[in-house]
Amino acid sequence: MKKRKKMTLKFYQNLGKLFYAIAVADNNVKNSEFDKLKELVKQHWLELDSIEDIYTTDAAYQIEIVFDWLNSEKKTDANACFDDFVNYKNEQKHLFTSNVKELILKTAGAIAAAFSGINKSELIMLANLDMELKK
Repeated sequence: MKKRKKMTLKFYQNLGKLFYAIAVADNNVKNSEFDKLKELVKQHWLELDSIEDIYTTDAAYQIEIVFDWLNSEKKTDANACFDDFVNYKNEQKHLFTSNVKELILKTAGAIAAAFSGINKSELIMLANLDMELKK
């Protein structure tokens, strides 16, 4: 019998940190990057599972909520956000299936490319993410 992996609010919150790290890698979050994230959450992340928060809202919206909160607080340490995600991933490896990893890379790449292509700092962050997800 195959055991189903259960996502958690913390899973989605850490994805919010990761995607924020990609967007703020160049020390500036553009509206187009946040708009792209919201589009991808609706297109792909909502259908990942049926987990809800305490307000019965799909838990995948935690990605947007955390991203927006970090942006409104003007957090500019992309590496700290990235490291938080990596630490979570290492503690919860069972949640990171090949499909989830692929969706993470697709989302991160789309956010980075959302404003006039991928710049050097975003490219470095994406490469680090790719290596981390292959571990």
